[in-house]
Amino acid sequence: MADGGGGSARSLAIILVVHLAVLVLWQVAVDLFQVPKFILPSPLAALATLAAPNYAWASNVLVTAVEILGGFSLGAVVGVALAVFFTWSPLVSLLLLPLFVTLNMIPKVALGPLFIVWFSYGILPNILIAFSICFFPILLTTARGLSEVEPDLLDLVKSLRGSRWTLFRKIQLPGSLPYVFSGMKVGAILAVAGAIVGEFIASDRGLGYLMIQVQSALDTPAMVMAVVLLTLLGVALYGLVLGLERLFVVKDVRLQ
Repeated sequence: MADGGGGSARSLAIILVVHLAVLVLWQVAVDLFQVPKFILPSPLAALATLAAPNYAWASNVLVTAVEILGGFSLGAVVGVALAVFFTWSPLVSLLLLPLFVTLNMIPKVALGPLFIVWFSYGILPNILIAFSICFFPILLTTARGLSEVEPDLLDLVKSLRGSRWTLFRKIQLPGSLPYVFSGMKVGAILAVAGAIVGEFIASDRGLGYLMIQVQSALDTPAMVMAVVLLTLLGVALYGLVLGLERLFVVKDVRLQ
């Protein structure tokens, strides 16, 4: 266990050093070649925008975080629930799963104006756009995990007169957790993209909205800082999913 902890600490240290090195090289390159700030600001110039009150960083970050977390949470709940339903009812799966595949082919950017017409401006349509992008990978991977249980094990439980709920709780759910978390990791990345797409289309708050506003003034440092904060939100959500995976899934069966 100690070796595993030491390996994780070393990996984390290497990741941090690589990221820090990139930032240092970025700063040195911008200063050395005197790159104009409106083309590529230095990390320090981008960081300095956090002190400016006119950007309302805290409120905009909070709005985007709510949209990302809301869309991802809704996608995870609906995706897992539908996967379970499809596994329990092959007929429903045959009828509806191809429909979901077709709906997933719709460009989510095209749904943005429709969501605004249906739900007006605000956080809700952006949450729904994030949900529409991230829920399908969770549905597919969870359905695959639930269906890839050993048939002999299922037959054994059925021969012992185990109920469907017992079969699901004792066999299918534990066996499908690696697939569930694999889909959730993909969904976490897509939820960030969905939320920012919604803010780009039409919004009056959030990091995407702020980026559109400062773009007209060529305020590149603020745009870069918004991208950095958006990335940190995505990393935080991805890290949360990884932490839950480590808590509920043993290392040997995790999907890489």
